[in-house]
Amino acid sequence: MSKAVIAATGLFTPEQSISNEELVAAYNAFADRFNADHADAIAAGEMEALTPSSVEFIEKASGIKSRFVLDKAGILDPSRMLPNLPERSNDELSILAEMAVKAAQDAIARWGKPVSEIGAVLCAASNMQRPYPAMAIEVQQALGIEGFAFDMNVACSSATFGIKTAADFIASGSVKAVLMVNPEVCSAHLNFKDRDSHFIFGDVATAVIIEAGDQAVDGWEILGTRLKTEMSNNIRNNFGFLNKAALPTGETEVVPPTGLTDKMFVQQGRKVFKDVVPMVSEMIVDHAADLGLEPQALKRLWLHQANINMNQFIGRKVLGREPTPEENVIILDDYANTSSAGSIIAFHLHNDGFAPGDVGLICSFGAGYSAGTVFVRKR
Repeated sequence: MSKAVIAATGLFTPEQSISNEELVAAYNAFADRFNADHADAIAAGEMEALTPSSVEFIEKASGIKSRFVLDKAGILDPSRMLPNLPERSNDELSILAEMAVKAAQDAIARWGKPVSEIGAVLCAASNMQRPYPAMAIEVQQALGIEGFAFDMNVACSSATFGIKTAADFIASGSVKAVLMVNPEVCSAHLNFKDRDSHFIFGDVATAVIIEAGDQAVDGWEILGTRLKTEMSNNIRNNFGFLNKAALPTGETEVVPPTGLTDKMFVQQGRKVFKDVVPMVSEMIVDHAADLGLEPQALKRLWLHQANINMNQFIGRKVLGREPTPEENVIILDDYANTSSAGSIIAFHLHNDGFAPGDVGLICSFGAGYSAGTVFVRKR
């Protein structure tokens, strides 16, 4: 069995970004218009008025200060509140594939080897734009990679599940190197008309090259991977290929509020926190013990970037003390929640200062519930 190594990572960040101030102004303009249009029903107690959002509310609830997006104008238009991403022809590179290719090119350049050494491509993401053909196959073709490719979706945990899958392929001898990409257009699935969640997500793409240890020049040895799932409806997105049949007569888009808001991202935030934080904390500690590692000795945690309060709580549980900013990396203040890509962005941007033998943890968690842990050691 060949040990798997994270040989390189890549990142694509959209050019456009939205600050909390801009997002709040757009939401409040929409809320004011909604309340004015339904003033009589609100006064009669038949409807509830929409509560304004605020920068203070967003930062206290999440730690997010801004987010990168593919289309800023559509999101900030109070009459639309959705990104405007025109449909492309079947002969054009799809949006997800285009983002993934850019992140992959960054990773391949850092890797410094020809793509002919890659034997598989995995597209692991939570927000797929179509069922088939697989975006991974599209990326494979665009980059000129032989072998095989497929998509996989485990919501926010998709990247760690993808790393585990790639490591298993390498251990079995199926391939010598795997490209795993995480393109996320989260803004297309977010209800920007919902005060409790309109600030959560951003758009981005990451890429990871996992390689057999006997041919890797440098990188991070994967010491162990562990996956866990438990069924929960507390984070849910029902958007799928059957939804068109569910649209009311005359509707052409799922644009809230229409009664179809559950076709977009919805969550019970407090329940998620209560369920997921102890589950993930215990999973990390148990996995570390099975690998003969002391959690307190981990040099760095690259956790899923969902919510600063969740990350800080997990950091304290794992390390047994208050982590420093260098130990518990937070990037969601700039990127917001980017679903499967979050922990990989953290790892990509903040893996400096490691001496050979130092150990860190890549961990993701999210809808499902799902969680994945990947312990890595600097070579």
